[in-house]
Amino acid sequence: MKFKKLSACFLVISMLVSVLPVKAAALSDTEVKAPSAVLMESQTGKVLYEKNSHEKRPCASITKVMTLVLVMEAIDSGKIKLTDTVSTSEHAASMGGSDIWLKPGEIMTVDDMLKATVIASANDAAVALAEYVSGSEDEFLQQMNQKAKALGMKDTVFKNCNGLDEDGHVTSAYDVALMSRELMKHTKIFDYSKTWMENIRDGKTQLVNTNKLLKTYKGITGLKTGTTGKAGSCITATAERDHVKLIAVVLGAANTKERFSAAAVLLDNGFANWSVTIPAIPQDAIKPVPVLNGMNEMVETTAETDGSILVPKGKANEIQYSVSIHPNIAAPVKKGQIVGKITCKLGNEVVKEYNICTKNAVAQITFASAFRLLARYLLKML
Repeated sequence: MKFKKLSACFLVISMLVSVLPVKAAALSDTEVKAPSAVLMESQTGKVLYEKNSHEKRPCASITKVMTLVLVMEAIDSGKIKLTDTVSTSEHAASMGGSDIWLKPGEIMTVDDMLKATVIASANDAAVALAEYVSGSEDEFLQQMNQKAKALGMKDTVFKNCNGLDEDGHVTSAYDVALMSRELMKHTKIFDYSKTWMENIRDGKTQLVNTNKLLKTYKGITGLKTGTTGKAGSCITATAERDHVKLIAVVLGAANTKERFSAAAVLLDNGFANWSVTIPAIPQDAIKPVPVLNGMNEMVETTAETDGSILVPKGKANEIQYSVSIHPNIAAPVKKGQIVGKITCKLGNEVVKEYNICTKNAVAQITFASAFRLLARYLLKML
């Protein structure tokens, strides 16, 4: 009797657990030795951990992430090319801090300027690129702030393009994750951010990457470090394992050692607890849908899936899919019109939703169209 009661208790407990919201192992704030931090999965944009994530802070050379976003956009659009040559202005050459000692009038390719900016965090090279893309650093700054607004970076104001300390030049860990995610869309950037050592000026100048995690962390792909007196030690570290792509942002660490260790702790937690799976679209989701008063009785449908769902590790097989389609779709029907959705749930938590859309248009029946249809039918009968 006692055994039966105990078994019944275990059954009830297991049923309750199955419907509870699914959460990964929590990371305590004391484990992340920095005043502000964020861990984000880049494919979904899901925040997996945050600590004072919207606190406005200087971010030093992490600023260059946005500079690089605009430069890579200019390259991808064909506005500039890697082989283009850039002439260094007096203004660019005057930058202090981390630089490659560019001289006024010195000419270097966009490719080499990018190497210097990403690998060595060169302030002078960043300004030279900004001027080449937009004509002046001031114009480039306007574009940086416009892009920040477009990305939803509500905590950010850029006052320069390289991250040197300047009053009012601030961002947040969350905003850094947003712009890092945007930069990661330009996969060419990893050719630079994953490079440990490179030479420019015909081998006369050696560049060594400021991101020491390249030597110590499995799967590291970038992205940018930064250090100034006001900002402290900062990093936005990107890494990939088993198709999971993470962004770990650390702002204001006491020193470089704590910066790198905090980033590693964040990345470890993400890889230990999360996985990416491809959705299994239900068969009944993609089928013709009846159309009222249409020239065609049915319309074909398709699902707009983006390819991946982020779930706690070991839970991929527990995803449940449900399909809902509007019962009465009246003509006229537009191509791409949303007629339903697929909901992906894990326990009680909705982890993803996909739209079901029409593959083609269906015109509405009118007297004239019905007459033409009847005429064609009668002609075939003759």
